[in-house]
Amino acid sequence: MVVVHRAHGYRFVLYTADHEPAHVHITGPGQAKINLLGRDGAPELVFSAGIKRADLRRLMEEVFKRRDAFLHDWKRIHEASD
Repeated sequence: MVVVHRAHGYRFVLYTADHEPAHVHITGPGQAKINLLGRDGAPELVFSAGIKRADLRRLMEEVFKRRDAFLHDWKRIHEASD
């Protein structure tokens, strides 16, 4: 597990032994999973549990802003573990 970002009281995590498609897990007071390249190429929420709607909106905005950095980290982490 690699924490690649922190914001709004949450950790943005990539798991080293995780599967495609590229995605980020968000943990804190609740959890979520967001695909970094959704159907239209933009980040897409897979699921969330225990996160208030306003917090989820802020977290999604954070993923939109940092998507390219998260994708870079995903590639770096998963190419190293191959």
